[in-house]
Amino acid sequence: MKLFAIGISDNKVSIAMLVLRLVSGLTMAFSHGLGKLENYSKAVETFPDPFGAGSQLSLILAIFAEFFCGIFVAFGFATRFTVIPLIITMATAFFIIHSGDAFGDKEMSFIYLAMYLVILIIGPGKYSIDKLISK
Repeated sequence: MKLFAIGISDNKVSIAMLVLRLVSGLTMAFSHGLGKLENYSKAVETFPDPFGAGSQLSLILAIFAEFFCGIFVAFGFATRFTVIPLIITMATAFFIIHSGDAFGDKEMSFIYLAMYLVILIIGPGKYSIDKLISK
């Protein structure tokens, strides 16, 4: 019985990476980034400025990471490059913006951070634009 088999094929890893990229990238883009993009003028008034660069620049960087990089990661385009702004954004959210919050209030940024670190380490897999470009 193969229920407890530990062999992992490249194909299974690539399918898992496809699912991870699609879920983490598209939910980030459309649940977080798009809202900031659509409500930019209101969001800029109250957006945190964790590094002293100004609320406007901080919001622009968050939108770039969450919306644009989220979509790029979902499709596996320049994956290891575009996941870095997402890692920085989620680390900032977890360790700085929500540092004083209970873990339950900041767990989503931690989960996203973990997913993006896995993508950085393993790469996009063979079902990605990166793989098509590398042929």
